Amino acid sequence: MGRNKIYKGYHAFKYLEPGIDYREFKRAKEIDRVEPYVVPLSKAEEERAEQLIEKNICISLHDHPTVHVKDLSDGFLHAKEGREFTAYEGLSVSGLDAIFDNLMDGSSYITSKKGWKWTDIVYDLGMRLSDLAHQNFIIHCKKADDIVKAHETGRLAMIFVVESCTPIENEVDRLDILFGLGIRSMGLTYSQSNMLGSGLSERRDGGLTDFGYDCVKRMNKIGMLIDVSHCGNQTALDAIESSEKPILISHCGSQTITPTTRMLPDSVLQAMAEKGGVVGIETAGWGHRTKKNPDGDIEGFMEQVEYCMDLLGASHVGIGPDTLYGDHTGVYVEGYKKRNKGGSGHYARPWKAKPDLVQHDAQKQAYEDPEFYVKGLENPSDYPNVIRWLVKHGYSDSDIVKVAGANAMRVLREVWPAEKVRL
Repeated sequence: MGRNKIYKGYHAFKYLEPGIDYREFKRAKEIDRVEPYVVPLSKAEEERAEQLIEKNICISLHDHPTVHVKDLSDGFLHAKEGREFTAYEGLSVSGLDAIFDNLMDGSSYITSKKGWKWTDIVYDLGMRLSDLAHQNFIIHCKKADDIVKAHETGRLAMIFVVESCTPIENEVDRLDILFGLGIRSMGLTYSQSNMLGSGLSERRDGGLTDFGYDCVKRMNKIGMLIDVSHCGNQTALDAIESSEKPILISHCGSQTITPTTRMLPDSVLQAMAEKGGVVGIETAGWGHRTKKNPDGDIEGFMEQVEYCMDLLGASHVGIGPDTLYGDHTGVYVEGYKKRNKGGSGHYARPWKAKPDLVQHDAQKQAYEDPEFYVKGLENPSDYPNVIRWLVKHGYSDSDIVKVAGANAMRVLREVWPAEKVRL
């Protein structure tokens, strides 16, 4: 139903009393935190774009749709509280029918300084589900049909994700437990290595471990979507080869036009596509900077979309912006301060960045321009700009529908358990 959502004004944890039931923090604005930007269209194009959003399922493959604290120096204290606020109001105008919510478990510091602890991610998920149980706009998505239901009834399906398998430690069965709690997608690694394999920031990539292979097979069996967005190249290739089901690269892009260690080489993207998977193009809080579009706005993002459509075909590209509600670049700055000046045991590396690649440093970019934001794709509410841009540039309805959500739905129906037939 596109923008015609049934949202009735509920705000996160409305059933509790701030200052009594939980510690209160001032939060960023969900609507119009920065000057709004809408991709300009003619009247005919405007009608076509709205019809495409209205009649077709629209999915974000990767976001963090919570409202961050306004004063970023409160970030660590806020994280220790373990209470993230879903951006209901912002999501109600996003045009999205489903969103992959990647939680914030890499910065869940309830019991540690480094995040990714088993107890903390269960705490995080349980707290979010408690809030969702008190409203009727968002559906906790557990199967593909929930997305169809959300689209047909004017609601939004939220798919909960853990971005790294680090919290399962050496326990394969923990994958089953997380699936039982409603997690439907997991990243194998998050930049740093773990028991499963190497992360993309490591100097050497040892590939998928034997334990990682076991996890891939278990994830296939239980119907957990596998994400290799933050894996090292060889680890990603090993996972793609080992999996019997399509693999997701939920938020990334090509190193060819954005030559950083955060992006993946075309060979990995092509291997993913050959297995039937989908890549969600990312922008995060730093924006895609290319030679053609150096400003890190929606134009650079859409250049990545176009490049990957040409490289892989329209059937293997989706949208995974990796945005949040708040000052995203400021979050990077605070993370940089904590990692390098907060006594967390992160030391300067004596070796250089990977050959022929610029070491992506979003924190440095944010320091250079503290007011920076991704114009046209600041948060999940800006999702319609992707559809508008594709309409403006003459893409067919068929290709737009695929990128908007049809590709994602195909993969989900292949990977997730099917609806049981009632006898």
